[in-house]
Amino acid sequence: MLSEHFELIETLGMNFAIAILFILIGLAIHDVLKSGNVPKFGRWFVWLVLFLGCAGFIAKGIIQAFLEPGL
Repeated sequence: MLSEHFELIETLGMNFAIAILFILIGLAIHDVLKSGNVPKFGRWFVWLVLFLGCAGFIAKGIIQAFLEPGL
């Protein structure tokens, strides 16, 4: 059973690991912004860039799911 679904388990594990990495990066950025007294415009810009990075990762996953044969 495990050997039949190894690729699916590997893909899901990698996606969860990358999601956790994005969360940890977000927490680190939040801490740096709070301790560095960054102006409000700078904070919005940093969070926008982080959000766009996450959105790009999610869009890549969705595009791959629709375009790759055999899924």
